[in-house]
Amino acid sequence: MILIVLGLLLILVILDSSRLKIVSYRIENEKIGEPLRIALITDLHSCRYGTSQETLVQAVEEQQPDIILLGGDIFDDEVPHQNSRIFLSRIAQKYPCFYVSGNHEFWSGEIETLKDWIRDQGITVLEGDCQIFEANGSAVNLCGIDDPTYIGMEEIKVQAEHAYLSADPTKLTLLLTHRPELADLYREIGFDLVLAGHAHGGQWRIPGILNGLLAPDQGLFPKYAGGAYQLGSTTMIVSRGLARESTLVPRIFNRPELVVIDLLPEAAEKTNR
Repeated sequence: MILIVLGLLLILVILDSSRLKIVSYRIENEKIGEPLRIALITDLHSCRYGTSQETLVQAVEEQQPDIILLGGDIFDDEVPHQNSRIFLSRIAQKYPCFYVSGNHEFWSGEIETLKDWIRDQGITVLEGDCQIFEANGSAVNLCGIDDPTYIGMEEIKVQAEHAYLSADPTKLTLLLTHRPELADLYREIGFDLVLAGHAHGGQWRIPGILNGLLAPDQGLFPKYAGGAYQLGSTTMIVSRGLARESTLVPRIFNRPELVVIDLLPEAAEKTNR
């Protein structure tokens, strides 16, 4: 009886841990003119979120973002691409969208085909470049780099440095990347804000005690499993991602998340100190 009860409790925990969650962050910076809202989507891995991806699409729409950033592993190398195609085609009709690659897109062997399809939807693919994005009277430098899976770390450094040097120093410089474990590189280059995924929240969590058990390329007890991290003058936000049924190990106390970041002008009392 005890084993049955424990088994049922575990099933309930796993089911609850698969429910979509909205996680919000506020970033105040003197380079921001007017509020700007970002929706960060990472590690979807072609998972299903209701008929025609309605659960995820509706969650995005309710947040009313000014821009959607797609931080890699939107597609999977083993799961069919249909769910991700449906989601991207729907959001691209309503919002400016920007994408960087993840390791699973490279592993699929279809990276260039996928990038071409993404571009056909009107989504901008960032590959070591930087663009100025403007909305609501505010402008930011939006930079992005590929995943290093097949192009290697030396090329990633070249991409990151080129993107940063292309930015307008009077504006906040944001880097969209898949990999949080390259935090030292991002800090050394000097990006103001870095948005990443890849870690899947460490898969298992104990809230308040253990932020993550195991993450790709970080191993046990990952340093950057999910959340906001201060790297000197660089802020890095790591999404726990949206993967559910595509993962071999179920999430525990680690719900998939849609990350929303509000970029805000620095408060007057801070500016005047």
